[in-house]
Amino acid sequence: MKFLGVDLGAGLPYCDGMATKRKTVLFVAGVAASVLFSGSLLKGADEPRFEVASLKRAERCVMQNSADPGIVSLNGDPLRVLLAEAFDVKMDQISGPSWLDADCLTIIAKLPEGATKDQIPAMLRALFEERLKLSSHKDSRSQPGYVLVVDKNGPKVKPSEKGPNAPPPGQVTFGAGSRASIKGATTMAFLARYLSTKLGSPVRDLTEMKGIYDINLAWAPEQSLEATAPWSDNPGNSTDLPGSIFTAIRESLGLRLEPHKEDIDVFVIDHIERLPIEN
Repeated sequence: MKFLGVDLGAGLPYCDGMATKRKTVLFVAGVAASVLFSGSLLKGADEPRFEVASLKRAERCVMQNSADPGIVSLNGDPLRVLLAEAFDVKMDQISGPSWLDADCLTIIAKLPEGATKDQIPAMLRALFEERLKLSSHKDSRSQPGYVLVVDKNGPKVKPSEKGPNAPPPGQVTFGAGSRASIKGATTMAFLARYLSTKLGSPVRDLTEMKGIYDINLAWAPEQSLEATAPWSDNPGNSTDLPGSIFTAIRESLGLRLEPHKEDIDVFVIDHIERLPIEN
C-alpha cells in the first residue's frame, strides 16, 4: 500500500526532497500546534477516520516521509501537496491562498484495522475539516494546454528494436544546456508527460500510437520560452520558430503539438486555518 511515496505495508523508510525552492522554508518559533485526537470523538462515525493522529505545523518543508505497517508518517509536507492527496487530484487543481505552498505540516496517523489505501484521502479530508476548519467546493475551469498528434506526413519515429543491442524499454536520457534533449525507448504517453513539464502546460497524447518507440529529440531551450505563444493573439508563427520545441517535434518525430483547451475539476478552498486547533 503506497501513499505519498510511502509503502504502508513494507515498513521501509522513505525520503524524498521536494523539487521546490521552498523545501527549506523556516517558520517563526512558537507557531506549531500539536493535535492528538481519537476517531471516536468525531462525528460521522460511518466516515473513514484515522484511529489516532497527530497534526502540527512543521518547522521546515523537507518532505521526509517514512512508514511502518498501518502508520502514515508525513514530515514537512506542503499543505498544497497534502490537499491534493486529500482530494485525489493534481496540485494545480487546488485553488486557495498562496501560503498553501509555503506552510508545511507534520502528520503521524494510525490507520484503523482493516483500512485500505483508498480510504486515506477521505481520512485526510476529515482531519483537515476537524482541525484546520477546511471548507471547500468543487468548480470547473478551462485550462489551456496541448494535444500531441501525428503530423500530416506521418510519424518518423520507429518502434523500439528488440534485439540484443537495443536499449531496454524505459531507459531514457535527458540533456540540458545549450541543447535540451530526450533520447531513449519510451511510450507516447511518457513523451506527452515529459513535454508537459517542459512547456508548463498539460499535454495529452492523442497519437493513438501504442507500444514503445525510439525517441531522439533535441531543441534550443531558449526558444522553448515561446511555449506560451500559441495562446497569444497571434499564434500563427509561434510553432514554426527555428530550433523551437514545436519545430523539433515535427521535424524529428513526425508529430505535432496543437493548442487545446479542456474543462478540469478544481477544488476551491473557501476557508482553512493556518494553525491547527488544539485539543
